[in-house]
Amino acid sequence: MFLCIIKTGIFVRIVGDRTKLSSKRKRGLENMSIDYSTATTKQLFKLATKGDAEAQYNLGECYYYGTGIKQDYEKAVSWYIKAAEHGNVDAQYDLGEYYYYGDGVEQDYEKAVYWYTKAAEQGDAGAQCNLGYTYDNGEGVKQDYEKAVYWYTKAAEQGDEDAQFSLGNSYYNGTGVKQDYEKAVYWYTKAAKQGKGKAQFNLGLCYETGRGIKQDYEKAVYWYTKAAKRYVDYAQYNLGFFYYNGKGVKQDYEKAVYWYMKAAKKGNILAQCNLGLCYINGDGVEQDYEKAVYWYAKAAEQGNAIAQCNLGLCYAKGQGVKKDYEEAVYWFKKAAEQGDTEAQENLDAVSKQIETEKSLKRCAHCGGEFKGVFKKVCSVCGKEKDY
Repeated sequence: MFLCIIKTGIFVRIVGDRTKLSSKRKRGLENMSIDYSTATTKQLFKLATKGDAEAQYNLGECYYYGTGIKQDYEKAVSWYIKAAEHGNVDAQYDLGEYYYYGDGVEQDYEKAVYWYTKAAEQGDAGAQCNLGYTYDNGEGVKQDYEKAVYWYTKAAEQGDEDAQFSLGNSYYNGTGVKQDYEKAVYWYTKAAKQGKGKAQFNLGLCYETGRGIKQDYEKAVYWYTKAAKRYVDYAQYNLGFFYYNGKGVKQDYEKAVYWYMKAAKKGNILAQCNLGLCYINGDGVEQDYEKAVYWYAKAAEQGNAIAQCNLGLCYAKGQGVKKDYEEAVYWFKKAAEQGDTEAQENLDAVSKQIETEKSLKRCAHCGGEFKGVFKKVCSVCGKEKDY
């Protein structure tokens, strides 16, 4: 059996990718509309009780962060609601976030959708993007891909990188809109140029596969590198694959190992498997069967058939681990159950080997077991073992 390197997989759709507190809306005192140098919490309270929406929102911030007053999430949410009901878009957006994540309140997707909608209808790009996400995934609202695209588009046209990325996914996969690889590339490019790591990865994949744009391995490497430096593990894996095979870049096993290791440590199953292969062959790293077994095991335990097969082979040969046919059979079976033909062949071969070794320990005349240290004698018929 050959220890084959895994090919790059098909397109990976990673939707949403929302961060809990979006960088688009920096919350806290630095974002408050009323300066503490001129307005104390007491003054804010006075303004808030008179119905000043900005004061209500800022007072909510004070309670939320415990600034100038004892921290109290319930009171914070109470003031946010007052501000939101008066049309304060920041309060509406924040309430959407709090209810979506259960931050300071009981998680409630429907209320999150309610407040995201309020802010989105006022043109808030972050709320529009998040509202699109809830429709995309059917959270707090009936799943509706067309409405998801509608809101993603609203936010994307305002320059929201998360929306641009998600809209690119919608066009790529044809969800809520007619499949259009060129438009997918257009929006991925928009988001990628703003530094969206997963958009950079998807754009690199489009250049690799030639979907929506002319195939260009060098540009694929360019975008994979951008994404890899932003800790996108699939980009790190693909970049390692490109360096290993000299695809779009000069072949360099050491750089392949470098990027495989980055992705493998993040749990990327493909990188773990290929890293095991590098250690088996000594490609870009000193040959080390024990480390190969370590990484094969990591991938095998996650269900990768090739890693399971290769791990079984290590047990069968005693490479990097004590020879153990039972363990070899276990892993060959795991891989064979997934349709790995080489694993099935190895399983058959090991099973025959086990039977052969068992037969050598038994008498050919009566099937009795041979015993003795220097002289092997059948425990049943007394015949000596014929070597």
